[in-house]
Amino acid sequence: MNSSKNTVRGLLCALGLLLTGAGIAAQESPPPTNPGSSKDSPNTEEARAKSPEEMASVRILATGGTIAGAQGNPQGYGYKSGAFKVEDLIKAVPNLDKVAKLTGEQVANIGSQDMNDAVWLKLAKRTNELLASPDVDAVVVTHGTDTLEETAYFLDLVVKSEKPVVLVGSMRPATAISADGPGNLYNAVSVAASPEAKGRGVLIVINDEIHTARNVTKTNTTNVETFRSPNRGPAGVVNTGEVHWFERMDKKHTVDSEFSVTGKNTLPRVDILYAHANMSPDLIDSAVKNGAKGLVIAGVGDGNMTQPALDTLARHVKKGVVVVRSTRLPSGLVLRNNEINDDQKGFVASGELNPAKSRVLLQLALLETKDPTRVQRMFEEY
Repeated sequence: MNSSKNTVRGLLCALGLLLTGAGIAAQESPPPTNPGSSKDSPNTEEARAKSPEEMASVRILATGGTIAGAQGNPQGYGYKSGAFKVEDLIKAVPNLDKVAKLTGEQVANIGSQDMNDAVWLKLAKRTNELLASPDVDAVVVTHGTDTLEETAYFLDLVVKSEKPVVLVGSMRPATAISADGPGNLYNAVSVAASPEAKGRGVLIVINDEIHTARNVTKTNTTNVETFRSPNRGPAGVVNTGEVHWFERMDKKHTVDSEFSVTGKNTLPRVDILYAHANMSPDLIDSAVKNGAKGLVIAGVGDGNMTQPALDTLARHVKKGVVVVRSTRLPSGLVLRNNEINDDQKGFVASGELNPAKSRVLLQLALLETKDPTRVQRMFEEY
């Protein structure tokens, strides 16, 4: 009986992989032409395979994550992140070599819950080196989804090139039935190879959508539709490699950014504290005592918190700690001097940035200044 079940399960897995490959491969077939017209249909040119000379040169930098993960048990929910290397990911996607000239390298091989400043600095350095070369047209970074938005925003602020940088991940491991990684990677390379991707800052491509690093956030623990840009919406959509763009980002990024991590080996410590009913100031004191140079508060509502917490933060601001008010809510803006007198207390309002993005920006801001007025200007411009 178990043998029969395993045979059926194996057939279903094989069928799923075939259907995934067929969906991607199908875009290679030219669309039907109209016998009564001598003109190409709008998608004919895109459907034709490019010659090697016409294709963009894309370097894939792999960092691990679910997209490179493998299940120990096909029936189990858990999996090991980073089980496959970059070469395996490239080989697993049908027709990917028809989209761009591809090369790959392994920068790290970790679950993104273990992402850290050292890997960020290594990734930023390598990305800038590659993009400075005339032999590289774009970079794609494979990454776990848990901290994907943070790494993307960090790169958005420190990459010094208009060339496309696209981050991609998946919600299901490579060995899962209906794995979403191959399709996401195909679309990510297609976006990176798109001439219109230039100058748009760092992008995230997942689930047939394109998002700017600044705006996107993960909203669900397991759903493939987890990435959303709640305040502004996506930057575009992409289906089997066909890209459609929306409006460009109006905030500073990449070549217009004042931030640089060249020569840096560490970043300032910034902690995020979650506001709640009856919030005590104890954790605020503890964070500062243990070396935090900045604090981001995931506040209730419009970035608010208990009076004891406010008073304690104001005391630490006078000692040089920079405090940013954000919100624990999934959308909306934290406005300056709304509910709390930021001018009086010396706080910074995060605007559109959620706590995770606020932490990234504050880490880089602290490399330049501890002046809350200057930091507030950065939050308004980036």
